[in-house]
Amino acid sequence: MKTFFYTFLFIVASQLSTAQNLKITGVVSDLKGPLPGAAIVVKGTTNGTQADFDGAYTIMAKKGDVLVFSYVGYITEERKVKKSTIINVVLQEDAEPLEEIMVVAYGTSSRRTKKAVSGYTMPASAPARNQLYSKNGKKSDQKSTTKNKKDAKLLIVDGIEVDSQFAGLVKNIPEKDIKEKRTLSKKEATSIYGNRAVNGCIIITTKKGNYTVENDESYARILENKFKHTRLAPLSTFSIDVDKAGYSNLRRLINNGDKIPVDAVKIEEMVNYFDYEYPQPKTDHPFAIQTDLATTPWNPDTKLVRIGLQGKKIPQKNLPASNLVFLIDVSGSMGAANKLPLLKSAFKLLVNQLREKDKVAIVVYAGAAGVVLKPTSGANKQAILEALDKLDAGGSTAGGEGIELAYKLASENFRKNGNNRIILATDGDFNVGASSDRAMEELIAEKRKSGVFLSVLGFGMGNYKDSKLEILADKGNGNHAYIDTMQEAQNIFGKEFGGTLYTIAKDVKIQVEFNPAIVKGYRLIGYENRLLNDEDFIDDTKDAGELGSGHSVTALYEVIPVGTNSKHLKPVENLKYTQRIQKTNSDELLTVKFRYKKPDGKKSIEITRILKNKTVEMTPDFSFAAAVSMFGMYLKKSPYLNNISIDEIIKLANAGRKNDKDGYRSEFIRLVKSGIQM
Repeated sequence: MKTFFYTFLFIVASQLSTAQNLKITGVVSDLKGPLPGAAIVVKGTTNGTQADFDGAYTIMAKKGDVLVFSYVGYITEERKVKKSTIINVVLQEDAEPLEEIMVVAYGTSSRRTKKAVSGYTMPASAPARNQLYSKNGKKSDQKSTTKNKKDAKLLIVDGIEVDSQFAGLVKNIPEKDIKEKRTLSKKEATSIYGNRAVNGCIIITTKKGNYTVENDESYARILENKFKHTRLAPLSTFSIDVDKAGYSNLRRLINNGDKIPVDAVKIEEMVNYFDYEYPQPKTDHPFAIQTDLATTPWNPDTKLVRIGLQGKKIPQKNLPASNLVFLIDVSGSMGAANKLPLLKSAFKLLVNQLREKDKVAIVVYAGAAGVVLKPTSGANKQAILEALDKLDAGGSTAGGEGIELAYKLASENFRKNGNNRIILATDGDFNVGASSDRAMEELIAEKRKSGVFLSVLGFGMGNYKDSKLEILADKGNGNHAYIDTMQEAQNIFGKEFGGTLYTIAKDVKIQVEFNPAIVKGYRLIGYENRLLNDEDFIDDTKDAGELGSGHSVTALYEVIPVGTNSKHLKPVENLKYTQRIQKTNSDELLTVKFRYKKPDGKKSIEITRILKNKTVEMTPDFSFAAAVSMFGMYLKKSPYLNNISIDEIIKLANAGRKNDKDGYRSEFIRLVKSGIQM
């Protein structure tokens, strides 16, 4: 009887214990969005999990347990399990860097101070005080001068408090430029500056007294396309653009509350950031084509033309063997947490997808360039990851020398019928050797003849050189992306792995001929930096854009029908010698031609499509693309937007949220709402 009684008690106790186990779910994010890979652990146990791509997690815990949420570069948070089984956590970025790195050259901004130290630039001859690599790949004898963040002293330069992540820059101010330098004890410092000076304080006064902390980003100048008279210029010619850096960089600026430079708004890169339900190609051509005509949402008197290209999606297992060279900037300007540390984490996503037949080499550059990993099989992931982990920041930025070495290594290991590509990761702040935009353009234009493609990844803020990186990708037969979070890294190296690494068509050009009997005027929305001369279309020596596996391209034209008066299209005198337009029964609005080369080809292949003058109702995809372009025009203060309200942009974007499996369209709508508050 006793045995039965104790057995009964054991069963009841077990059931009660089991009943206390709760299935806890939620989302881990920061102010910018989800944090994929964030760690969630029940405190004091080995029970843990990780957040997925959307920041979502599920974990079993009991009432009273404490959940610990952590992510690299963020302040760890704890939440006690109570009645609710849904626990959402927003992590805050750590105000202190992971480590204080001695850096030289330009700095970056933090989202807290929004400032970048750029008062001094070390000369090329200055010794780098961090780990550098010689051309033979061996480490130099220079020791890394890092400190634990808990020992960091408060820095005051010319009366301005400097964020601790720029400590290395401050320490490299030349002695000859310093008027006075004082070190305060902990007691003295805290009496003046409070707890933020708990480790003491260093006060520096320069001789000029104007050690500035400022934004040093650069963007190529963009003049918005105007309407053209069809009768005078019936042809419109441009190169495709699959770059998405413009949108992710814009997202970073909005999320940080920064002022948006008008030249940072690239409407075509905003539109092309998103996926659209274009059909896969059904012919031997590597892309499918779609054209549509609808009433323009911001102007009922005009029409909106959409031209869409969809690249063939090649399964990863079918991609040819890759010969990859990671060209990584380890100069002083890459020391911030959102640069080299984020870069290394991002590249690990790529490394984990490599196959045995793929090979990777790593070249780094700072004051000089060197090989830190010789070509290594993708099967040996541990060796590749260890090489990445050992990278530190320090020194000036000899980008040209790094590019030379990377192309040399890629060419020596060239794989015929394979994927030969350099992946350059940098903030673009080159300041030693070949560094100007023109010098870099000439260098890359020469190197692309080797058959090696170039992908460019931008990192950081404050001194981000968008203009230079765009040129490198454009002239290097590659693409340009901007990585500001691990979520974006997952997008580039996870979701779009093939498109990022494998080109299916190069030198892709589009030429549109409008029918002057139907179209009075037109303007191409965006692509200002991709315009070509009409004669360039049939010139096979003229460089143009590349299309990657699975990539899509969307171009929008606003057209003014014949018989419509528009303040944006000024009248011109009748031309004496130009043939008058003959009235026809043709219902063709336009003819669009596409030319492309195979990745290893030298002769272009041409495709032609005709769009009839038939207006249709906008699909969700078309509505969303139009909404994105409207927001771009709003940020540029475009005269063509006709005072459309932000609410109308949001309404149109909401009409296009149908195809939003990854949540990027919803994120865009949140950005629009945030952008108007600035």
